Amino acid sequence: MDQVKDSLGTWAKRYYYANRLAVETLLRAHGVGATQWLVLRHLAAAGPTAQRDLGRVIGAERAALSGIVSTLVRKGFVEQLTSAVDQRRRELVLTPSGRELLDGLPDPFEEVRAVALAGIDHDEIDAAIRVLERAIAQVQAHDFSRGR
Repeated sequence: MDQVKDSLGTWAKRYYYANRLAVETLLRAHGVGATQWLVLRHLAAAGPTAQRDLGRVIGAERAALSGIVSTLVRKGFVEQLTSAVDQRRRELVLTPSGRELLDGLPDPFEEVRAVALAGIDHDEIDAAIRVLERAIAQVQAHDFSRGR
């Protein structure tokens, strides 16, 4: 067995990349990317959101988010407003065009997950999740700066 090729981490990474590619492919036909879709979905669910808070909510870096927001504003899906409470703060609001786009899209993550996990027993899925959760927790708890 090739320990790198067959490692749990390698397979988790391969699944992640296959999943991302499928999601991006689904959304590309509608002119948006996965992170743009996450922004639209968040604004639809939460309402107006401070731009500085959005990165933390959807897991995007501040620099990348700036370009994503600019693109969504340019496409007319999001409006960027100055906060009435703090003039330095920018609030993002979903526009009617953004709502229409979002309402016309399936949840791409759910669609890909349904295909990926079709025919796999729920107990197997639960076991895989438990293994990954435990492995992640152990890596995060370990102090790698101290060596072995």
